[in-house]
Amino acid sequence: MANEAKRKQSRHEEIADALRAKIDDGSLAPGEKLPSEKHLLEEYGVSLTTMRQALDTLKGEGLIASRQGYGITVREFRPLRRPAVQRLSKEAWLSGKSIWDGDLEDRPWRVDVDVDEAAPPLKVAKLFGLALDAVMCRRSRRFHVDGRPVQLAVSYLPAGLVAGTRITEKDTGPGGLYARLAELGKEPVRFREEVRARMPRPAEAESLALASGTPVLEIVRIAATEEGEVVEVNDMLLDAGSYILDYVFSS
Repeated sequence: MANEAKRKQSRHEEIADALRAKIDDGSLAPGEKLPSEKHLLEEYGVSLTTMRQALDTLKGEGLIASRQGYGITVREFRPLRRPAVQRLSKEAWLSGKSIWDGDLEDRPWRVDVDVDEAAPPLKVAKLFGLALDAVMCRRSRRFHVDGRPVQLAVSYLPAGLVAGTRITEKDTGPGGLYARLAELGKEPVRFREEVRARMPRPAEAESLALASGTPVLEIVRIAATEEGEVVEVNDMLLDAGSYILDYVFSS
């Protein structure tokens, strides 16, 4: 039985490799419909379970997607290149640009924003050095590119610091919240990002419309002033199939 299970696992990976190669070399073009399950079963001579395992592997990698009433197609969505270092340059946000602009390459996008006050979760409270009952300004966003959700982000800032400013509004104005912090004399100049990959929780998968088996990238960014005062913690969740993290820095 163990050998049989091993053989089946290997077979679905072989099929995934074969279909992936066709996508990579253009034999299956972006937007093109894959052959029907019946055709694939006949071509590869496997069970429906094995074939669906192979297809789920490719869905998890963001290479194919199911379309209601149409079938399975090669994914057309171009991954977003996230220039992790350059996007935080103060020249950009002090000139009125959003740091999000650096990811987009003029692609259509929108963001859903909610702003409220809340106590910080434990990991955020520790980064600020605050008690769990502290009052924080919480900015929750869901970013959409080309009509699909790609990122969730929640920023926490000291409520007393930002009270009465545009940071507490949905639209923070030119340059975003970092430009507003600079106007308050709390310009962020030091950033640290912690990145880890994990599987999404059910609510996260639903909010990002993720295919089964798709992982996410969790990025926690800490922004601090020259004096080391933490002024923002941003907890981001990225669809791993939609992003390339691009790091360029000098030795």
